[in-house]
Amino acid sequence: MSKDTFLRGAFILTMAGIIVKIIGAANRILLSRLLGGEGIGLYQMAYPIYLLALSISSAGLPVAISIMVAEKNAIRDYIGAQRVFRISGIALTVTGLAFSALLYVSAGWLVDTGLVRDPRAYWALIALSPAIFVVTIVSALRGYFQGLQQMTPTAVSQIMEQLVRVVTMIAFAVLLLPYGLEYAAAGATFGAAPGALAGLLVLLGYYYADRHARKRALLQQDTSLPRERLTSILKRLIVLALPVSLANIMLPVVANIDLFIVPHRLAVAGYSVEESTELFGYLTGMATSLVNLPTILTASLAASLVPAVSAAFMKHDTERIYQRTDVAMRIANLLTLPSFVGMAVIATPISQMLYATPNAGPSIRIMSLGIFLLGIQQVTTGILQGMGRTAIPLINMVASAGVKIVLGWTLTAIPWLGIEGAAWATNADFGVAAVLNLYFLHRYLRYRMDYGHTLRIAVAAGGMGICTYAAYVGLYGVLHSNTLATLGAIGVGVIAYTIGLVLVKGVSSRDVAAIPKIGAKAAAVMAKWERRA
Repeated sequence: MSKDTFLRGAFILTMAGIIVKIIGAANRILLSRLLGGEGIGLYQMAYPIYLLALSISSAGLPVAISIMVAEKNAIRDYIGAQRVFRISGIALTVTGLAFSALLYVSAGWLVDTGLVRDPRAYWALIALSPAIFVVTIVSALRGYFQGLQQMTPTAVSQIMEQLVRVVTMIAFAVLLLPYGLEYAAAGATFGAAPGALAGLLVLLGYYYADRHARKRALLQQDTSLPRERLTSILKRLIVLALPVSLANIMLPVVANIDLFIVPHRLAVAGYSVEESTELFGYLTGMATSLVNLPTILTASLAASLVPAVSAAFMKHDTERIYQRTDVAMRIANLLTLPSFVGMAVIATPISQMLYATPNAGPSIRIMSLGIFLLGIQQVTTGILQGMGRTAIPLINMVASAGVKIVLGWTLTAIPWLGIEGAAWATNADFGVAAVLNLYFLHRYLRYRMDYGHTLRIAVAAGGMGICTYAAYVGLYGVLHSNTLATLGAIGVGVIAYTIGLVLVKGVSSRDVAAIPKIGAKAAAVMAKWERRA
């Protein structure tokens, strides 16, 4: 493995993530037009329960598999790596089957007890139950390939899974719509199963194609290594996986904090029920989803860092871990800082362009800071997990959620803040988790973020922000079209940021050379410019 394997892996996962997001967005549009608000409501009643069951059934094992396979390969224990995969695969098959059956048999109980408020969602729950079994097996294979630092199988399977899922969702919804809206919603949810099956077939194809490489690796096995006991492997898997599983469960819990706090506290601040609901929609349905888009790269970096750091950690190669951490943080900041500034300065035009209302602008403007903070949190989480410290990000997430609850409860009730107080509370949630992760990275790795480099990026991003805002004002005055002015301003911002980075030396030919595919040629051109300068 070359030293930049994790960068190529992050690039591959990022491209796949963007494609999957685009397909998913198209699907939401088509499905909304087909089922309407009521049908989408039935779909949304069943899907969170499916995601919760999936989080528990997989139990964080994909990350644990990735860590352990990377560790075994790092010390040439290829037989041990295959045993880890087989044992974890069996465990996930059993838990997946159990939770599929559990969702199937408990669907009626969920409706009868009122946990699912609309009885028509029963069939959607039933339709989702087979997908849990398939997805858990898929997660085992993805964890295995990521442990080998091979991200292409995961990326291709994600795209194929999403494509088949969307096609089958729309097809079954159309076919079943004449029989009733509840059956159409169930048909849409059933698409998760064939989609997962398509992803599984792709991964099995890669696994079969990799058989000769596995045989060659086994011939290079370090025969002096003892065979690890089954109980030892299972214990290590559980220790690594449990905190990740709890963190996965915490994500929807943290996301739903606003649901229980914001509308109530807005009422205390003097807003009516209708106004509170509207403002809550701007925050959670518009601003939050928009903020999550630029962090596709940082999430991919985190996933790719886990096995790369694990392999280096197993060899006690602290310098390599530090180097990969520094590169990942530099790349994350290069994307998240300008995304934050650009979204902040034209938040209202972006809201108007995407959502046909300017009213989400204030929430988007404040939440844009979360792009930078969330990027740091995601990257540092991947590094800590790669070092085997999977419990630390979970503890930090719980602590930051506590801060969010206190600030959300306090700030949202202040009349002159209102929904903006809730947005600041979410930023604080991301920020506290990021700072705590950085603290523990310094404690275990002696890592300090390159604040000088971050400041140079911030200067370039600030200049970009000025150019972007000025371009929007000028273009809107000429074109009288918000959409064209916004798109034009974004284009100007990209050019201004690129020039600004070069001027303040926020990026070097060495940084550019790390970019997969085009990096070498671009770095050569930039090196010539640097010599002339």
